[in-house]
Amino acid sequence: MDYRADSDRYDGRMPYRRCGSSGLKLPEISLGFWHNFGDGDDLIEGRKVMHEAFDAGITHFDFANNYGPPPGSAETNCGRILSEDFSAYRDELIISTKAGYLMWDGPYGEWGSRKSVLASLDQSLKRLRVDYVDIFYSHRPDPETPLEETMGALATAISSGKALYVGLSSYPLDMLKEAVEILNQMGVRCLIYQPPFNLLNREVQSDGRLDWLADQGIGSIVFSPLAQGMLTDKYLDKIPEGSRAARDDGFLQKDQVEAKRAEIRGYYDTAKSEGLSLNQYAIKWTLEQRGVTSSLIGARTREQLRDNLKALG
Repeated sequence: MDYRADSDRYDGRMPYRRCGSSGLKLPEISLGFWHNFGDGDDLIEGRKVMHEAFDAGITHFDFANNYGPPPGSAETNCGRILSEDFSAYRDELIISTKAGYLMWDGPYGEWGSRKSVLASLDQSLKRLRVDYVDIFYSHRPDPETPLEETMGALATAISSGKALYVGLSSYPLDMLKEAVEILNQMGVRCLIYQPPFNLLNREVQSDGRLDWLADQGIGSIVFSPLAQGMLTDKYLDKIPEGSRAARDDGFLQKDQVEAKRAEIRGYYDTAKSEGLSLNQYAIKWTLEQRGVTSSLIGARTREQLRDNLKALG
């Protein structure tokens, strides 16, 4: 496919926010690749989603080594698209990936050892077909590896030129503070933190993480702003066949939805009173909270992407 980006992609439709006190700006809405670009997904539509996202000013594409399914397939599939369609726009893109979850057999295939983190980064670069990533995350804290070792691996990613910035994901507040201090001592800035955050899950707000990040000048990009689809019109009355919650092996279970249905309906009514769909209201709400730089969405189709983008403004 001969892709040429829309010449009006920076016409003001997409607001950009400075990531903490750094010099880097991120779009208010970023595109995530978890469970939307694996081997079982419609990659013809996926390619078009990437095109339309970039045309709309979404300059940040967020990956992890284990995204798929199967693990690694999202990076492989999108790496081909990045190489074929986006090579001319590489300097306009922020590409991020992560290490920490299970990827290969043996004792080094997951967690936060230096061996695992740096091997994972090399593998991700090959799958993504890029020389470097803009942001490289420790995806989760390792309960058995000293923080100094994991943070040292992130620092090496910077010094080797394989990453421009580093970030942390899903670290509890006490470990987050310690990890940031260790990075500071190594002369490496923690650019960004990535937690789950939405109307139904406000833990990072209630425990002070978002406020602490803002005070420290560290950006935050929040994932699951739609609570895996609970904050959409889909589950207002029932659990539809074929939906994420209808699958026994999924992350979202029926009892989770049923326990939150009354709360979801309340947010639906509030959204409606403001002239928004529930998903638009949910994304807009995350962007109004102190400490949030960008809201990370997933989109299987261009229609989903367009609908979510209406949350802007």
